[in-house]
Amino acid sequence: MIKLENVSFRYKNGSSVLEKIDLEIQEGEIVSIVGKNGAGKSTLIHLLAGITKPTDGDIWIDDLNTKSKKHFKELRKKVGIVFQNPENQILFPNVYDDLEFALKNLELENRKQRIEEALDIVNMRDFMQKDSYELSLGQKQRVNIASVLAVKPKYIILDEPTTMIDSNEKENIYEVLRKLKREGYTIIFVTNQISEILLSDKILIMRDKQIKYTFAKNELVDNVNLLKECDIKIPEMIQIILQLKENGISVNLKEWTIPEMISEIVRICKNEKCH
Repeated sequence: MIKLENVSFRYKNGSSVLEKIDLEIQEGEIVSIVGKNGAGKSTLIHLLAGITKPTDGDIWIDDLNTKSKKHFKELRKKVGIVFQNPENQILFPNVYDDLEFALKNLELENRKQRIEEALDIVNMRDFMQKDSYELSLGQKQRVNIASVLAVKPKYIILDEPTTMIDSNEKENIYEVLRKLKREGYTIIFVTNQISEILLSDKILIMRDKQIKYTFAKNELVDNVNLLKECDIKIPEMIQIILQLKENGISVNLKEWTIPEMISEIVRICKNEKCH
């Protein structure tokens, strides 16, 4: 479990970014973090990854306190982070060499097996010996995710991982996230994409340097206005679900993917209640 206790962060000049945040993230959860620019989202995930230390309060990754320097290597094994720009995280011209770098730094064994397994998860095994410059941005992002997976962390953090890639590659990333959820990973991501929010179990909305709202995925329809306030574009499918709800018709979707929403709406609208 990840636990934040009364966490605040201020710059050296005294300006406050986050104030008194309490949060628990359970193992196996997918959590999306949304909010307007300047809400503190990126600072929060840097704190969760141990890249930045809180000014006040404590962050626990299982039994490890992120403030402790002696836990640095163990934290790197437990938590992996993928950044927004796919090109900023790739250090070597060869895909295999790039994935091997972190494994060497953490003194992990069975490197080739770890790399092959990680590339299999992101469907990039055939690119293992490719040069990075030959890859599309989406493929580079999948390599970055594989680089994290090769370490076999318990927690994976992503900072707007699909912002810079096209729609086809976005779907590839979403499929990877679904696969990781089935395998029991805990995933935390900053996003402004409704398709990503629909993948999560829990949604956190940040405002005024704090986590202002927390709600489960099945409560999303009741909180659509909060997402709109964060400049999240709400697709027509959810608008239809809202209209059905206003007419007393409940739409219960287990996974909340767009195709499932369409199927469920079609099923309901075949019912005479919609006539």
